Amino acid sequence: MSRKKIVAGNWKMNKDYLAGMELISEAVYMIKDELHKEVTTVFATPYIHLSSVSKLIQAETNFHVAAQNCHQEKSGAYTGEISAEMIASLGVQYVILGHSERREYQKEDSALLAKKVNIALENKLTPIFCIGEKLEERESNVHFKTVQNQIEESLFHLSADQMKSIVLAYEPVWAIGTGKTASPEQAQEMHAFIRGIIAAQYSNEIAESISILYGGSCNPGNAKVLFSQKDIDGGLIGGASLKSRDFTDIHIAYNTL
Repeated sequence: MSRKKIVAGNWKMNKDYLAGMELISEAVYMIKDELHKEVTTVFATPYIHLSSVSKLIQAETNFHVAAQNCHQEKSGAYTGEISAEMIASLGVQYVILGHSERREYQKEDSALLAKKVNIALENKLTPIFCIGEKLEERESNVHFKTVQNQIEESLFHLSADQMKSIVLAYEPVWAIGTGKTASPEQAQEMHAFIRGIIAAQYSNEIAESISILYGGSCNPGNAKVLFSQKDIDGGLIGGASLKSRDFTDIHIAYNTL
């Protein structure tokens, strides 16, 4: 079964409106011009860009836009928050949920994230659901259990059909923004483990249909060797997504595979 290849750029809290639109325009032009294989590109921009980016790429088959988060409730007195329904109304297709920074800084736990997954799916948004271990968890040899718990507690209440709508992103927390990267062997080992968990809970067919992205300091220098691994289906790109040349070169890694 051919899984969707995805390169998603998570801008985090970077780029004002004009700088962001300039970056999008450059990246779309360069990727269209230089990429010769079918890869799904997702721009996870700050909220201020979502509407304009959605309009800019609406005619582009392989380009999509993602919010970086959504609230777990449909609506209400939640000052400063944004709902899944609001996001979907802009023509947005994806939403990042469970990113390690939100787990850490906003103390988002598995129960809360399960609610966010539910509301996203109700509004036809595809969750890019992040999972991953901290350095101390890997060094204590509990990294597999950590990731398994994150998946089971936030996703395994879903039906088989719902599960097929999830994109997973494995992000070793110790490799985010540090310049460190899991070795291709370490990344592949965890991706295969994740796919095995899903197969055991649902089926091999569903496990083989789900895209699992790598999200730990992926860059133009290591993208090819990471993407060549059997169970790695693309990347959730942080810092390198803020430069159109770097982001394009990460896509190009697929051209020679």
